[in-house]
Amino acid sequence: MNELLQQVRIIDPISGTERTADVLIMDGYIKAVENQIYEFPSDAQVRNCHDLILAPGLVDLYSHSGEPGFEERETLESLQKAAISGGFTRLAILPDTSPSVDNPAAVAKLQKTSPQLFPWGAITQGVQGQQMTEMVELADAGVVGFADGKPIVNLALLRRVLEYLQPLGKPIALWASYPELVGNGVMREGKDSIRLGLPGNPIMGETSALAALLEVVAAVGTPVHIMRVSTARSVQLIEDARSRNLPITASTTWMHLLLDTEAIATYNPSLRIEPPLGTPSDRLALRKGIKQGIIDAIAIDHTPYTYEEKTVAFSEAPPGAIGLELALPLLWQNLVTTGEISPVELWGLLSTRPAQCLQQIPPTINPGSPAELTLFAPQETWQVNSNNLSSLATNTPWLGKELTGRILRTWC
Repeated sequence: MNELLQQVRIIDPISGTERTADVLIMDGYIKAVENQIYEFPSDAQVRNCHDLILAPGLVDLYSHSGEPGFEERETLESLQKAAISGGFTRLAILPDTSPSVDNPAAVAKLQKTSPQLFPWGAITQGVQGQQMTEMVELADAGVVGFADGKPIVNLALLRRVLEYLQPLGKPIALWASYPELVGNGVMREGKDSIRLGLPGNPIMGETSALAALLEVVAAVGTPVHIMRVSTARSVQLIEDARSRNLPITASTTWMHLLLDTEAIATYNPSLRIEPPLGTPSDRLALRKGIKQGIIDAIAIDHTPYTYEEKTVAFSEAPPGAIGLELALPLLWQNLVTTGEISPVELWGLLSTRPAQCLQQIPPTINPGSPAELTLFAPQETWQVNSNNLSSLATNTPWLGKELTGRILRTWC
């Protein structure tokens, strides 16, 4: 389909600019970007895009698929539809399915589904943190990089993994957490966990593991991406590591930027996530971290569960929430509309820099480039419910709420 988007507001995070222009899309490619386009194919659909935003497609660093193993939570097809509905043109999938993505055959199955899905290869067999996978075979099979999506607490194993992976030149994503310190904690330890009577997860469960991880990176020198940063102290540790030129990048999740422990007063089981929501000071530090570039990117960490799995007491609920279709509108509402960050900054955090963390060429809006785009209506309202979501899952604290900002179209 040939399309002419007239007078659309273009956000370009690579150049750091905004402009209003006409955009002609032909045969899946951006044909022209000009102040006004007068010559275009007669069969082109013309759309007046006043008050609409056109920007590069979003890129998610890590999310979960139910398939294989838990198709009742999410299939690869529904996951892809949810991503497109949310404006995501690239989606990196963690390997903790059943069976896990720890062999070339599992990688091939995911790759057959869609070129939009990029599988992470498991670092350890069965993502159990015990024995390394055949990582050279996984690299040859085309994984986007290596991650378990679970903590690797054996530092001797972690050192061997980083030494082994160094010559492969693939991204490595690690989650810093010590399960022994976390214990049975279900929310961040502090005055709110005491007030709400819920077991606390101490900050040092993350920060002590992160400090040890950074020491291993300093010794070995292999570049690493740090997943799921959730505490103010972790931001300080990463800032210090950057000052020492350690080869690291880092990401936090969108929910950690928007909510904190005060929200858990509702005991909504969809607020039970991993790592847990931080304190208000953690949330503010993470927001400061993304503005200052200490935190490189925002990840979605879309984690679907069935209604039956999540509709239990808060402390018994499995951790995780969906987010692919909700992240952009809610981040726009809470960070851009309030003036805390600019539209260009938000798109950099959700598109350009996640792609760079994956060692990919980011989506662009330039003539000759593939049409990997998102058309966003920042003023359109809609309600979050099962009829309006493409995901099979509805485990989100915003279920039944009205949001402002909606993705109208995604070109993949």
